[in-house]
Amino acid sequence: MRSEAIAAGCLLASFMGGLAEAQVARPRPKAARIEVTVERSESGTWKSVEPTLVFSSGDLVRFRFKSNFSGYLYVTNYGTSGAAEKLFPRHDTGTANRVLSTQAYTVPTTNTAFRIAGPPGYDSVYWLVSPVKLDGGPMGALPAPPDVKPPVLIPRCDTVTLRARGLCLDPEAGPKPVTDRDTVPDALTPLKGMAARQLTVIQNQNNQSVLSAEEGPAMPLLYEFRLAHN
Repeated sequence: MRSEAIAAGCLLASFMGGLAEAQVARPRPKAARIEVTVERSESGTWKSVEPTLVFSSGDLVRFRFKSNFSGYLYVTNYGTSGAAEKLFPRHDTGTANRVLSTQAYTVPTTNTAFRIAGPPGYDSVYWLVSPVKLDGGPMGALPAPPDVKPPVLIPRCDTVTLRARGLCLDPEAGPKPVTDRDTVPDALTPLKGMAARQLTVIQNQNNQSVLSAEEGPAMPLLYEFRLAHN
């Protein structure tokens, strides 16, 4: 408990110190905008899929990411087993987490992928885009699960979509705003209250989700991408 509290305090101090140094006179977009797409490996080929798709155990996935502002990207997974794990940056998924405005990235940035595993349910993949670099990064070297484990919920197919298109889609999956009532991994808690609010999520016709926040990129942007799987 003590080491977690120290790590959380250092994370918050790191952000505040870096933010103060970053307050320089340069144009900023009025609203922060992020585009994210999940892709699944199908017969060795990466194909974009709907964010609400219910995946199968063993599926390989990756994400495409682009923002209209520069910053540092951190990705943490809270799996159905109840364990929290830093997914990015990491030595096997890529260590360069600086993202530049309007430039497209794949996550992982290396020639690897994330494998769907664990009991059926919803993996909560938390994406944090910070305007400044955070020392050690969220989760650091000693990830710890939050005190409250997620409820055991089994994804359900939307029967209308299933009949019309033959796809198993769950409207509870996909990108979601993180609210003050939501439980997040302990290391993200200090920044949750400082993250941009009024986050709007829109899905376009290319399986791409667009997230926007009117507060602009001066504060961190935190959201959850909920992956449903059997």
